[in-house]
Amino acid sequence: MTEHTATPTSVPAPKRAALRSRSGLARAQRIVVKVGSSSLTTVAGGISDEALTALADVLAARRAAGTEIILVSSGAISAGLAPLGLAKRPAQLSSQQAAASVGQGLLMARYTEAFGRHGVTVSQVLLTVEDLMRRTTHANANRAMERLLNFGVVPIVNENDTIASHEIRFGDNDRLAALVAHLVKADALILLSDVDALYDGPPSEGAVRIPQVTGMADLEDVRIGKVGKAGVGTGGMATKVEAATISAQSGIPALVTSTANAAAALAGEDVGTWFVGRGRRQPVRLLWLAHVARIQGTLVVDDGAAKAVADRRRSLLAAGITSVTGHFEPGDPVAIADPAGNVIAHGLTNYASDELPQMLGRSTRELSKDLGRSFERSVVHVNDLVILHDHKSGGVSSGPQAGAPSGASAVPGSAVASPDSVNTLGG
Repeated sequence: MTEHTATPTSVPAPKRAALRSRSGLARAQRIVVKVGSSSLTTVAGGISDEALTALADVLAARRAAGTEIILVSSGAISAGLAPLGLAKRPAQLSSQQAAASVGQGLLMARYTEAFGRHGVTVSQVLLTVEDLMRRTTHANANRAMERLLNFGVVPIVNENDTIASHEIRFGDNDRLAALVAHLVKADALILLSDVDALYDGPPSEGAVRIPQVTGMADLEDVRIGKVGKAGVGTGGMATKVEAATISAQSGIPALVTSTANAAAALAGEDVGTWFVGRGRRQPVRLLWLAHVARIQGTLVVDDGAAKAVADRRRSLLAAGITSVTGHFEPGDPVAIADPAGNVIAHGLTNYASDELPQMLGRSTRELSKDLGRSFERSVVHVNDLVILHDHKSGGVSSGPQAGAPSGASAVPGSAVASPDSVNTLGG
């Protein structure tokens, strides 16, 4: 086996022009590719060496042609099922964690061998939500990925299922891939599964392929399927559309297609469904808060506070809050809803749910005088706030129900923050 001996460099890459169409994939310099469990799994269960090797062959060829590839791969839990004597993906979180712990090493061993045949070195990168949300670990993750790419390595990314809890998970690797694409400032995101494109209904019923999506209006009447045929993943087409929308609406175009079409997709051929990139790129932390964060409670505000937050981009003060639901601690993500119950924003609260009832409707000066100077803070600071909808007189666009987790709406992306109406969050 020939060792890859690319010399690392600290010189930053020149700014790349945004891809305007799928044909641009043929000349893209950096691409994030996500593959799901259903594309890597045999009918009998476990990882298919044939499918994994075929994908590695395609990606290694593109890497040899000069494109930097970051692979986000599911499959650790699936790979760990057989060694643990499990017939199917377990429902219990601890059993999933055990399977992931066993399977991740097996999965990486197979990728190492498959890419190694082409002289390409791979690395394992396991991420949790907190790795991308905390400024220090976010910066470390970015530096590590850049250094790996400078060495010519293909990073293989997965969620760290062994230690992630339900409360702090990305939920699926599709959304993780969208955030990784922004972390590494990729030219495009390619989401691979066992379905070759997004259709306007079930393909078995004669549905027509949707070649391009320019906005959510293109998906209004689309019936979107769920988990793939192998039944081992957590996503399905719905999460791929959501991830593609998250990526595209904040500047990085995305392509949804099948693993069998991987080579054609990378060559810019007319396969799959292309989500046109629009808007400006956003910080990963903002994307997480808008689309991935597990909302722990809801702050219902009066009309004046709703306008101040959503229209004038102000911090949320206790004086404008009328009620609180849910249980949360300082730093937890919460929804902010207007008087009609429409969620207009997500934010990180500075107070616990049991602290807020005594504060509702009271001014900051009054709270400071009666409860102490520690209560002078806003409930949600503008720098920890992402707007989902503007609040206009006469009502707002419907978002997810108050208290619902992000992404819970029937049409993926209906709660997507407009690139023109979000606050910029740090790192």
